[in-house]
Amino acid sequence: MAKILSLKAFNLRHTECREEILNTFSERSAALSHGDLEMAVDDKYDRVTIYRTLKTFLEKGIIHKILDADGGTKYALCKTECTSETHQHDHVHFKCKLCGDTTCLESTNIPTISLPSGYKREDINLLIEGSCPNCK
Repeated sequence: MAKILSLKAFNLRHTECREEILNTFSERSAALSHGDLEMAVDDKYDRVTIYRTLKTFLEKGIIHKILDADGGTKYALCKTECTSETHQHDHVHFKCKLCGDTTCLESTNIPTISLPSGYKREDINLLIEGSCPNCK
């Protein structure tokens, strides 16, 4: 069962859109794209409102980005205690080639990578593709 999140816990003003999008993330185990959210909320909110909500949730440490294999972006709830100052998501993401779901594999860490001198890591993504347990 997903943990219950509240906008108040993140010092966010309550809006119907924010509440509905937060609930959608809480109810789903797979990562969601902007389009997935549009369908989930039955087009009640325009694209820009959903985009701004996602941007706010990213800034507050509620969700994190997952770069999808097809060049798109998906979003998933932060399961660690992220804040607006620190996002820590050094875990693997898995995309099922059969059903298309992308999930966080929280217990599978990305190996440490040493970068050459002069390079500074800001973000890291590792996406593995295959078939999920539901699709076998």
